[in-house]
Amino acid sequence: MLTYRKTLTAAALAVAAALVTTACTPGADSPSSGASDGGSAGKPAARGSALAAVDTLTVKGRAPKTGYEREKFGRAWADVDGNGCGTRDDILKRDLSGVRFTDGRCKVASGTLTDDPYTGTTVAYVRGRSKVDIDHVVALSDAWQKGAGKWDADTRRRFANDPLNLLAVDASTNRRKSDGDAATWLPPNKAYRCTYVARQVAVKKKYGVWVTGGERDAMKRVLGGCPQQKLP
Repeated sequence: MLTYRKTLTAAALAVAAALVTTACTPGADSPSSGASDGGSAGKPAARGSALAAVDTLTVKGRAPKTGYEREKFGRAWADVDGNGCGTRDDILKRDLSGVRFTDGRCKVASGTLTDDPYTGTTVAYVRGRSKVDIDHVVALSDAWQKGAGKWDADTRRRFANDPLNLLAVDASTNRRKSDGDAATWLPPNKAYRCTYVARQVAVKKKYGVWVTGGERDAMKRVLGGCPQQKLP
């Protein structure tokens, strides 16, 4: 009988020890085991990612808007690539589906913006009464206050017509954006935010446009949710 009791006691102690060990070891079901912020918290920026590229941008305060005029970036929608078509029509041809022309190949008469990046909706384009804008992803005014004010005229002209910095988007949403940066405006379509901010980073990196501290932090918050996102 004594031997039986000792065996039973030893078995009970072993079970208790196993339970304590399991309770103290975080596992898949532990609340602390999953990453927060959509599963991205704590993940390092992937090499070559947009998130990593944020750290290559210069961080400075915003300069005054003094002297800014749209005309300082050259004539609107110039034919910078020499294909005979203005930049606006080039972007409409690139981003719209079902495109029809007024002149055979350049002036877009109508089309459809399917899955507008800023709203996720479908927007009809009809020349002369358009609900589609061509947006500068990095606004010209924002660029002016973060370095472009000191550029030469040719660089500003290239910046204003660079397809990397241009998107066909819903007009009313674009006008609400105004000249906001990532710290003050993001697309209502949350599914597009990673792509949008990555494009802003790419444009600013290409032209040496700096960012404010708040803007950098906002970029990192968005891209922290998609650390594998590449630059366009």
